[in-house]
Amino acid sequence: MPVLKFRVYWEEDESVYRDISIKPDQTFLQFHQVILQSFEFDNKHKATFFRSNDNWQRGREIILEKDNAPRKVDPLMMNETVIAAAVKTPNQKFIYLYDYAKNWVFLVELIGVSKDENSRVTYPYCVRKEGLAPSQYGTKGLVGDKLVEMEEKYDLNKEGMSEDGFGEEGEEDTSDADDDGGEENNSEEMF
Repeated sequence: MPVLKFRVYWEEDESVYRDISIKPDQTFLQFHQVILQSFEFDNKHKATFFRSNDNWQRGREIILEKDNAPRKVDPLMMNETVIAAAVKTPNQKFIYLYDYAKNWVFLVELIGVSKDENSRVTYPYCVRKEGLAPSQYGTKGLVGDKLVEMEEKYDLNKEGMSEDGFGEEGEEDTSDADDDGGEENNSEEMF
């Protein structure tokens, strides 16, 4: 049986992506689960796929669970829809949306088809990880807006910081360097 390989990009940074291999007869529910696992997200929120065109416009929706949201076309269900049913072109694209409150958007693109599956692999699975996955709840690190928010909250840039013992940027205390070297020599002599 052939195997489809999709690249799942994080919309905010295309250098962060996961390559996922999946069999055509597997469902979008399985695809959803392996995407969450590969980006280290939990499975606590709603999600949906949209078929897409080359311009990343949202088409027919493939939803996780039934809802009463009005749509132009009835959505498909993830647990009932196999991947092959939604792949119409050799470079098929999908948009994957997870956690409607946080609005995590991933761009999904078919990048390859293998003729034979690997008998040693359980599909679907993530074959490649590039870039650090975004932190689902903002706990992995402080970057961008989060760092600015922390600087403002704790006023990390105020003038009085030097009285706490912190020097100005570029200043170095050379006496510390001499002390460190002496301590290292002493500890070596002890052994």
